[in-house]
Amino acid sequence: TRSATGITYREWAPGATSAALIGDFNNWNPNADIMTRNEFGVWEIFLPNNADGSPAIPHGSRVKIRMDSPSGIKDSIPAWIKFSVQAPGEIPNNGIYYDPPEEEKYVFQHPQPKKPRALRIYESHVGMSSTEPIINTYANFRDDVLPRIKRLGYNAVQIMAIQEHSYYASFGYHVTNFFAPSSRCGTPEELKSLIDRAHELGLLVLMDIVHSHASKNVLDGLNMFDGTDNHYFHSGSRGYHWMWDSRLFNYGSWEVLRFLLSNARWWLEEYKFDGFRFDGVTSMMYTHRGLEVGFTGNYNEYFGFATDVDAVVYLMLVNDMIHGLYPEAVTIGEDVSGMPTFCIPIQDGGIGFDYRLHMAIADKWIELLKKSDEDWKMGDIVHTLVNRRWSEKCVAYAESHDQALVGDKTLAFWLMDKDMY
Repeated sequence: TRSATGITYREWAPGATSAALIGDFNNWNPNADIMTRNEFGVWEIFLPNNADGSPAIPHGSRVKIRMDSPSGIKDSIPAWIKFSVQAPGEIPNNGIYYDPPEEEKYVFQHPQPKKPRALRIYESHVGMSSTEPIINTYANFRDDVLPRIKRLGYNAVQIMAIQEHSYYASFGYHVTNFFAPSSRCGTPEELKSLIDRAHELGLLVLMDIVHSHASKNVLDGLNMFDGTDNHYFHSGSRGYHWMWDSRLFNYGSWEVLRFLLSNARWWLEEYKFDGFRFDGVTSMMYTHRGLEVGFTGNYNEYFGFATDVDAVVYLMLVNDMIHGLYPEAVTIGEDVSGMPTFCIPIQDGGIGFDYRLHMAIADKWIELLKKSDEDWKMGDIVHTLVNRRWSEKCVAYAESHDQALVGDKTLAFWLMDKDMY
């Protein structure tokens, strides 16, 4: 964080026995900028401005934190890094000190649109939005795709894979750097200009936010950050998602709550996102992660020893914070379990989401297209469409990435298949 007099850097790493800030600015010298630790395991250093008034760390230079940890000496990308890039030909990511001069900072020109009575959401992924076989950019998406979304009659665009993830094929779901927008598609300033253009067109911009789990990468992610298994995550099997091969947060930890709540606020405040689709909420709310469990609607399935109370409280906190700071912001929760009170306001004892993502509808369309139409059961279709809790608002997808990408085909492919070529 930069102030008028210099740069302050803090990092919560209770497992480390020593820490130093290293980077291009001090020739990666681990003895140059030693950090001090407080009683809560937070390391800190202040770097005063240079004699000429310029910051001690130049904008765009690489930085890491070197720690003596229980698992040895470890160089990590700062957990709160605002930008992280993978240099050409290199495997690990580099944390970048991102603080452009005033004249290079993007200035928002357009007000955020008011929340519409009914959302019509276009789900998108910037990287695969080009007609060319390339990873598309924020700038191309802004100029080529947004006008088309507007022309098609949508009033909101939901963007996947914004948070930095080192494995591109994870579709953005194995997050390594929670505060950094994916560098594959451009700079933070270019993302801001995309969002501003959407607002000019009257489109809300929703971010697909991943607070349900994190990449298990040790060098460029949060896993084993301070050399311990239970830093941001639960230790042992409770902190590991066997199906997703990722780490699971400990929502009972103050610092984890601080990190994730700050993260939600950061995207709303710095980038002017209009809300979030919270990914994988079912996995958060139950210790069995919703895996190999059939929910029948019996209340014992929702309120019992399998409920992760810390995670449910976190969801209440984050919804309360978002709606308290930004009353117009939209929160959508991806829950397939049918958790009661999911969309009831916090003050009435609910979890506080505005919408539940109604996953079953998109699955039903795919299921129907696999059958010949005389086998369609009208009662079954109606039941799927209306099967929701009383007065709960739902997002009903015609199709979503969960069906179209994850081991299946888009509706267009189901209808036309090879004949489209």
